[in-house]
Amino acid sequence: MTPRRWSIATRLFTLQLLFVVVGVAVGVAWSWSSAHADVESDAAEQSTVLAVSIARNPFVVQQATAADPSARLEPYALDLMRRTHTDFITIMAPDRTRWTHPDRSEIGRPFRGTVQPALEGRTFTETFAGTLGPSVRAVTPITDDDGRVVGLVAAGVTVANISTALVPRLTSVVLLASAVVAVSALFSWLLSRYLARVTAGRGPEELARVFASYEGVLHSVHEGLVVVDRSGAVVLHNDRAAELLHLPAPGERQEPIPLAALDVPDGLRTLLASGDRAVDETYTTADRVLVVNQEMAFPRGSTKPLGTVTTIRDQTDLLHLSGELAATRTLTDALRSQTHEFANRLHTVVALMELGRVDEAIRFASDEIDRHIEVDRHSEIDRHDETDRHDETDRHAEDPERTAPEVLDALLAAKRAQAHERGVVLVADASGLVDAVPAAPGDVITVLGNLVDNAVDAVAEGRDAAGPDPRQYPDTGRPRGRVDVSVTEVDGHVRIVVRDDGPGIADVDAVYERGWSTKAAGPEGRGIGLDLVRSTLARIGGDVTVDTGPEGTTFVVGLAPGRVRT
Repeated sequence: MTPRRWSIATRLFTLQLLFVVVGVAVGVAWSWSSAHADVESDAAEQSTVLAVSIARNPFVVQQATAADPSARLEPYALDLMRRTHTDFITIMAPDRTRWTHPDRSEIGRPFRGTVQPALEGRTFTETFAGTLGPSVRAVTPITDDDGRVVGLVAAGVTVANISTALVPRLTSVVLLASAVVAVSALFSWLLSRYLARVTAGRGPEELARVFASYEGVLHSVHEGLVVVDRSGAVVLHNDRAAELLHLPAPGERQEPIPLAALDVPDGLRTLLASGDRAVDETYTTADRVLVVNQEMAFPRGSTKPLGTVTTIRDQTDLLHLSGELAATRTLTDALRSQTHEFANRLHTVVALMELGRVDEAIRFASDEIDRHIEVDRHSEIDRHDETDRHDETDRHAEDPERTAPEVLDALLAAKRAQAHERGVVLVADASGLVDAVPAAPGDVITVLGNLVDNAVDAVAEGRDAAGPDPRQYPDTGRPRGRVDVSVTEVDGHVRIVVRDDGPGIADVDAVYERGWSTKAAGPEGRGIGLDLVRSTLARIGGDVTVDTGPEGTTFVVGLAPGRVRT
C-alpha cells in the first residue's frame, strides 16, 4: 500500500514553521554573537580607561619605585576593584612580577599574558586565559617623569562575567524569538487550514492527476457542461457547451461570464441562476432544442454548496428524426388502411360473382376504379409533360437539400388517408409547385406533417367534443370537418398554406411554446409539433405566420431559396 503523501497545506505549514524556526535560530545566534562582541568591546574600553588612570596616578608611580610596592598598592587595588566592579587589577614590575592580585598567593609570581607592547610604551587589549580563567584585559605601562617604564598595570573582566552580563539581553532575545515563532506558527496554521479546505486535503501530485483527469473528461464528453458559482456566473464550460449556448471557446484561463450576458432563453437563464435541481427539462433556443439536467455541487465533507453543475444535450436532430419516423409511420398506416379497404372491396366483388351477380360486381369494381381515379386527380402536381417530370425527379433525387414534388404527393396522400379514417376531409392542392422545395426532405416533412397533424387533430377533436356540429360554412353550406392544404411557388418562393375549420386558437402568442397544446396530455406528450415547426424554420431560414378565429386557423409557411440554410 502506497503511503499517503502530505497535502499542500501540511507541506506549507511544515516548511513555513521550519523556515521561521531556522530564521529565528540564526537571528538569536547572530544577536548573541553581536551582543557578546559589544560587551567585550565595552569591557575592553572600560578596562583600558581604568588601567590608564591607575598608571597615571602619582601615588602608583611613587609606589612603583618604593622598596615594597605591594604593601601600599595591594589595598589600593582591592578597594578600586570593589568600587569599579572589575574582576582583577594587577600592578606588576617590568619583569612581570606581580605586586597586586585578587588572590594574595599569586603576589610575587610572574604575570601570565602579553606585556611586550606595554614595555614599549603602548597600551593594548587582549583576551587571555590567566589564573582567573579567560579574561578581557587592558595592559598599559607606568612611566616616571623621565618616561622610563617603571611598572605595568593590567585590569580586566573575566569572560564568565561577560557571559553572565549577557543573560538578560539573551533572555529578551529568546522571548522575542519565541513570540515570533508562535505568531508565525499561528498564521501558518490558519493558512494551512484554508489551503486544506480549498484543496480538500490533497497533495500537489494528486491535484495534478485530478486536474489532468478533469480536463480530459471536460473536453471529451459530447454533452455540454456548465459550472455556475454561487455568485451567478459561469466559471467553467466545455467545448460542447460553448457551441450550444454560444459561449466563448474555453481557453486555459476562463473568465467568469455573468448569466445576464448569456444568449439563452429566459427560462434556462432562470434555472441556471436558481440552483434548483432539474431532470431532463427541455428548453428551446433560436435554433436548437436542449435537454437540461442540473445538480448542486458540494465539496467533500461539507453541506455548503459551491454552485451548480449543469449538463446540456442537443435533441434537435433526434426530434427531427422522430418527425421523419412519425411521417414514415403515417405512410405505413395509410398503406395498411388502403390494403384493408382494398381487401374488403375485393371480398365484395368475389362474393357478388359467387352469387352470380356478375353485372353488379363489374359495376361495383368500375365505381371503385372511378373513385380512386378522382382521388388521385386531387394529388396530381402539374403533370403536363410526363417525360420532363421524370427528368426533374431524377435531378431532385440527386440533391439531398431539395424536396421533390413526389415526396409531397406521398406525404399528402398518406395524410389524406389518415384524415379520412378520422372523418376529416383533407383537400390538398400542390399544382402550383413548379420546382422542388428549397429545403431538405426531412425538414419539409417535419414542417408540413406537423401542421397537417395539428389541423386534423383540431378539427376532429373539436367536433368530437361538441357532438354533432350543425354549423355550416356561410358561403357553401358545407358542414365543418375539412382541412385545406395548398403549395404554391412564385419566383422560387414556396408558400405552404394549411387551413382548418376547427374551433381556433385562444392564445396565439403561446402557440409555438414547447408544451403548449389545445389537446389533452397523452402518453407521447403534447405541445411538441408546433415547437418543432418553429425551430426547424428558424434553422433553415423560413418563416411561419398564423391567423385564427371562430371559423378556423390558417398557418402560412414561407421558404425563400436565398434564405434557406441547410
